[in-house]
Amino acid sequence: MKTKYIAKGLFTLLLTIIVTSCGYNEDVIEELSISREFAPVSLEARVRNQTVVELNWTVNQDINLYIVEFSADDPNFTTIFETVEVSPDELPVQVQLEGLTEYSIRVKAVSSDGLADSTWAVTSATTLSEQLMLPSLPGDIGFDEATFRWQAGVNVTQLVIQPGDIVYNITAPEKAAGVATVSGLTGETVYSAILLNNAKPRGSLDFTTEVDPSTGTLVNSTADLLQMIANAAPGDVLILEPGDYTSQVGTAALDKSITVRGLLSYDKPLIGINFELNDGSSDFSLINLDIDGGLSLNDVVSYGSAGNYNSILISGCNIHDFNRTFVQGSVTDAILQTLTVDNCIVTNILTNGGDFIDFRGGDALNVNVTNSTFNNCAPGRDFIRMDASGTSNGNSTANILLESCTLYACSDSGSRRIFYVRFETNEVIARNLIIAETDSEGYADRSGIDETPEFSNNNYFNAPGFFDTSQYIFDASNYTELDPGFADPLMGDFTVTNQTLLDNAVGDPRWRP
Repeated sequence: MKTKYIAKGLFTLLLTIIVTSCGYNEDVIEELSISREFAPVSLEARVRNQTVVELNWTVNQDINLYIVEFSADDPNFTTIFETVEVSPDELPVQVQLEGLTEYSIRVKAVSSDGLADSTWAVTSATTLSEQLMLPSLPGDIGFDEATFRWQAGVNVTQLVIQPGDIVYNITAPEKAAGVATVSGLTGETVYSAILLNNAKPRGSLDFTTEVDPSTGTLVNSTADLLQMIANAAPGDVLILEPGDYTSQVGTAALDKSITVRGLLSYDKPLIGINFELNDGSSDFSLINLDIDGGLSLNDVVSYGSAGNYNSILISGCNIHDFNRTFVQGSVTDAILQTLTVDNCIVTNILTNGGDFIDFRGGDALNVNVTNSTFNNCAPGRDFIRMDASGTSNGNSTANILLESCTLYACSDSGSRRIFYVRFETNEVIARNLIIAETDSEGYADRSGIDETPEFSNNNYFNAPGFFDTSQYIFDASNYTELDPGFADPLMGDFTVTNQTLLDNAVGDPRWRP
């Protein structure tokens, strides 16, 4: 030990002598001498609301002012389209620009200490077409005409609507008011309208016309709905006017194809009926209805007998308060080709004695669940169950798509999952989802499910099971764990306020303002 410390001391002494003899007596550099400010770093540009560019960068605490310049379709900044002065506390800053333009953008720091301004930090952004059209109000879209709204007084000349090559010339009073009505449309048709100022697009709107009441049997709320369903011919369409039909509560047993739908998408008729499908009910549709189970009805839709069934479509519906399942297919040899659930809000399906979508003895070969919200569904059970006991097992592939949906407090149990799938061959896609506030195990906890499901652009908030690497199946893709900032989930308002999730277009589209 003494030898060690003696050697260390001799080394220190020798080093001191060497440094001193070499004349190392320069002052330590404590401040770098510069002639200009540093350029901004981490400059980012995002397009918001079609034609607004949002800029952000890392703030230098010694800088009080930045200059931003925009050049339109000109990467050399030959002509400056717009110049903006920005203080650090204004970041991120949003600048309104013109549509369908590629902007070169540069930012420099202005010195407050007498130095030269910084060099430019450069980025770019391409705006989309202007969006001066306003959202439709209830009643604006009919079955044969549509009323369009835009910012009053702006320069517009025409509306062009497809399909049909419909060109509508806007009058001066309509331009001033920002409202015009176009007729000659067809019911239940998806249209795209473009608002023009001569050849320049200034807004657009995609819309679907309402059902033409002449295409089915019109029903009012004083009718005996169960009897009308029983009396309907195969392939009939029952069109329910707005109103409360819940004086009748019960089950409609069907042996024929039928559509039961609301007349208006924005004023859905309230019914208290569930449906049992039997052989002969090849195609069954529920559209634009408010269906209340009153916690006394068990299943929204169930199969009562074996048979070859082509399709179930549940679209544009508000469905709530059922005691057991959403769709139940436990009958052996009940084989469904396609189940489609789209643009629905489903609440309080309590799964007492079943799972949410439950195919045990029966088979569903294609399950497509899209653009919908599920709130407190299967609180203690599995969300989609497909067993291997059906007669199609081993002979067919079951395809499951769960896309652009918001799931809140679903399968909220540490022993439950979203996909309980044991069908021998299956392919699973789960993308653009918000899954929140659930203790669920996650997607799957055992073999049988697709071993390589497709995951993409999902967000999990207080739902750790879905990316838990100890689970049998978990999301290892580009997921996020952000708080959506739901407006009022306890009241069923899942409007998203988190800007990143809005940018990522995650969850049920209806909640993205």
